[in-house]
Amino acid sequence: MKVPLLDLHTQYKPILNDIKDEMEKVFITHAYKLGPQVKEFEEKIQQYCKIKHAIGCASGTDALILALIALDIGDGDEVITIPFTFFATAGTIHRVGARPTFVDVKSDTFNIDPDKIEKAITPRTKAIIVVHLFGQPAEMDIIINIAQKYNLKVIEDNAQGIGAEYDGKVAGTFGDIGTLSFFPSKNLGAMGDGGMCLTDNDELSAKLFQLRVHGENPQYYHKWVGLNSRLDTIQAAVLLVKLRSLENWSEARRRNAEYYYKNINDIPQIKLPVIHKKAKTIFNQFTLVVERRDELLKYLHSRDIGCAVYYPRPLHLQECFSYLNYKEGDFPVAEELTNKVISIPVFSEITREQQDYVIKTIKEFYI
Repeated sequence: MKVPLLDLHTQYKPILNDIKDEMEKVFITHAYKLGPQVKEFEEKIQQYCKIKHAIGCASGTDALILALIALDIGDGDEVITIPFTFFATAGTIHRVGARPTFVDVKSDTFNIDPDKIEKAITPRTKAIIVVHLFGQPAEMDIIINIAQKYNLKVIEDNAQGIGAEYDGKVAGTFGDIGTLSFFPSKNLGAMGDGGMCLTDNDELSAKLFQLRVHGENPQYYHKWVGLNSRLDTIQAAVLLVKLRSLENWSEARRRNAEYYYKNINDIPQIKLPVIHKKAKTIFNQFTLVVERRDELLKYLHSRDIGCAVYYPRPLHLQECFSYLNYKEGDFPVAEELTNKVISIPVFSEITREQQDYVIKTIKEFYI
């Protein structure tokens, strides 16, 4: 049996004709840049996320860059974030001329440890980029209180968590700006790149709309240096169709996760994901903390089971960030996780037979 980490063939099969129909509308109008489907999709996301403004852009990475620029973060500023996340979270801070300041994560939820944030704040600190890792929201009530105490901006990197909630509120809507990614492997993935910024602030919204088109308004007049970062109309057309299924897909992922919880909770060498009592996750990944991780990875691959390591090296130890002068041991939880985490298939279309095969194979390895 083969079990992929993600099966886009199965995901797209029942909706492909609807996607083709929506794309056909784009081909009729030839409005490939900022066409009507982009505006419609932005409005649908506003409703879905219960947010006032949604601004489509070219990628999740661009969404973070646009957010940082819109909040006037740049040279000489420091931005707090975590070392256990995808590279773009810190890479975008560097890209705008600011300095990433890392704070360790919690060993259970993998999200930023709120108890360690205040110690990292300096007079140069201007913002916190909170990551809702693997689709589970961070502890936003505590984080927002800290940000307000020190007058810091908050950006939520919600690339992996569209539809997740914390204490009944949608992730990505707590801070000044939330960001989304529509990379093809995400729970709501495009047929290419795409991203979005979310905000309830009218002024920030207007600025973000302007920044995504080189800071232009009106045409050929530029108040700011922005980006060429528009969400393609074709991608918006795809996402409009897929958004209709998102809640069902997320619920299926939660059911699949629950099946794992019930069936691999008796292996001492494995620690299952811990979900915060206030969080409603969407399980963009189902990530285990295991002993003999690299051996397990090879074993699963040898039996045609898709699995991956998110992430094998913490950001503070990446060569490109050597100028930050962090060293091994500075963030022990993140460093341990990079050596022990492995993500197994949890996509919404996985069958019980496939899950049983994954469970059986993991047990064979350890028992």
